[in-house]
Amino acid sequence: MHVAPVGGTAVQDHVALAEIELCGELIIAASAAQERLSLESIDEVLKVAEERATSGS
Repeated sequence: MHVAPVGGTAVQDHVALAEIELCGELIIAASAAQERLSLESIDEVLKVAEERATSGS
C-alpha cells in the first residue's frame, strides 16, 4: 500500500472540485424539495443563466 507523503504535494483538480460542489448543491436542493426538481429549478441551482450571461452565450 502506498500512502501519499504529508505536505504540499497534493494535486488539486479544480474542475473536479467544482463539479463536486455543484453535485452537493443539487443534492441539498433535491432533499429540500417537496417534489422532483424541474429542469428550470436545476438550472437555477446550477446558476446556468448566470454562467451564460458571463460567458456571452
